Amino acid sequence: MAVVVPEAVLRHGDARPMPAVGMGVAEYPSTPERTRVAVLAALEAGFRHFDTASLYRTEAPLGEAIAEATRRGLLASREEAFVTTKLWCTQCHPDLVLPSLRESLRNLQMEYVDLYLIHWPISVKPGPMVFPVKKEDVVPFDFGGVWRAMEECHRLGLAKAIGVSNFTTKHLDKLLAVATILPAVNQVEMNPTWQQRTVREYCDAKGIRVTAYSPLGGQNWGGSANYVMESSVLTEIARARGKSIAQVSLRWIYEQGVTPIAKSYRKERLKENLEIFDWELTDEDRLKISQIPQRKRVTAASLFSPDGEFTSVDLPDIEIVEE
Repeated sequence: MAVVVPEAVLRHGDARPMPAVGMGVAEYPSTPERTRVAVLAALEAGFRHFDTASLYRTEAPLGEAIAEATRRGLLASREEAFVTTKLWCTQCHPDLVLPSLRESLRNLQMEYVDLYLIHWPISVKPGPMVFPVKKEDVVPFDFGGVWRAMEECHRLGLAKAIGVSNFTTKHLDKLLAVATILPAVNQVEMNPTWQQRTVREYCDAKGIRVTAYSPLGGQNWGGSANYVMESSVLTEIARARGKSIAQVSLRWIYEQGVTPIAKSYRKERLKENLEIFDWELTDEDRLKISQIPQRKRVTAASLFSPDGEFTSVDLPDIEIVEE
């Protein structure tokens, strides 16, 4: 039986309430059929919140899965799904924002997305979406022009809500100085080993919902350690509570008033990731988690090729590490 997931009302925009846990569909390299099957499994488990991006190249299989689920009666209509996609750095130019969203909508086979995010506070010379990015291709970010274009996407009804990703308080200050419509969401790396206290406090004061990517420590593409899954503190709490480490991490994020975006394509893990709403951590658990040493995994520098030099911006201006 599918889990009924709680929802959070977004303070800005007019999106439907956001389900309290989302499924991420970032995969490198992307395999469309695998993504489509995984999304259908997630829908069967009870997921109604899906997070993609133009860079991921998983918009099309996500859209296909949601359309198929609607035909099969898993969903009463597309409106039951909360779908987020993101604007890549090469499209972070005022005249490219709307065309990029329209392309994403074609890929998704949808008339609108529930949430459209600026993927990074970084603008790269227009061209094909590439990763990693060349340092010399980075140009100054036009906060006013790009955000006005995002607001136009909202006014046209193509994005029910708009927001940002990987923005620090410094970036948000620049954005809010020019915004007519406030960002509904800031999606950042967050988990018990990188708790984002400064950003969360700022966003809470501004009515901006925080969503958390890498809530389970991040995908192991580079062979580096996973500080969440290897945490002795979380292991001890999970053992004592009869839960998995993943469930403890997701429950802790949920208790912070943040929406975790968890990536898993395995049916049993998808089901497990939703089984976090009928129990809670103890005060002792929360205290132990608050004392975990903090280590960030994703940095702005990790976006770029090791060679080359920045010519138009300085790395500190686009860095996303903030205690």
